[in-house]
Amino acid sequence: MGYGGKVAEQRRARELRAEIERCRGRGLERIGQLSEREFLVLGLALCAGEGGKTNGEVGFANSDLRMILVFVTWLRHFFEIDETRLRMRLYLHARLDLDAAIDFWSVLAAIPPSQFAKPYRAVADHSIRRNRHVFGCPGLSYGCTTTHRRVMGMIEAVLSPTCLSGVAQLAVARDC
Repeated sequence: MGYGGKVAEQRRARELRAEIERCRGRGLERIGQLSEREFLVLGLALCAGEGGKTNGEVGFANSDLRMILVFVTWLRHFFEIDETRLRMRLYLHARLDLDAAIDFWSVLAAIPPSQFAKPYRAVADHSIRRNRHVFGCPGLSYGCTTTHRRVMGMIEAVLSPTCLSGVAQLAVARDC
């Protein structure tokens, strides 16, 4: 690639960064601060999409620390939690620092290291993926049948046709 090509590539990269920043700003304006109800529905959506549906347990796994923080905050905010029943399990590549990862997630989620389950240590396969999450991918679980039933009941309510707006009902009807 010649000089002109590199200049064009750099200009395009700057344009993309500027577009991403504009979209972030517009997103913040549009969303604003979440109400109590919106925060409840956000947590339910996380559970429905990325959460574990095991009987008697509410779970969530994600490598984005913001998502883990939102989930654990949501769980503690909307449900009476016995902190000793919270568990975390890490999926971490074998060559990464397990102690540092446990310390990181323990502080972030306010879950003591003694409540971490045995980690899954993955052997990196460079043909599949190049980037590795330095602190791994945590899976958070809370073992409580009552909480699980409440969460699943609210997920069912959110997904029910009576809960959806008219526009969403039309979209669901078209897909069926």
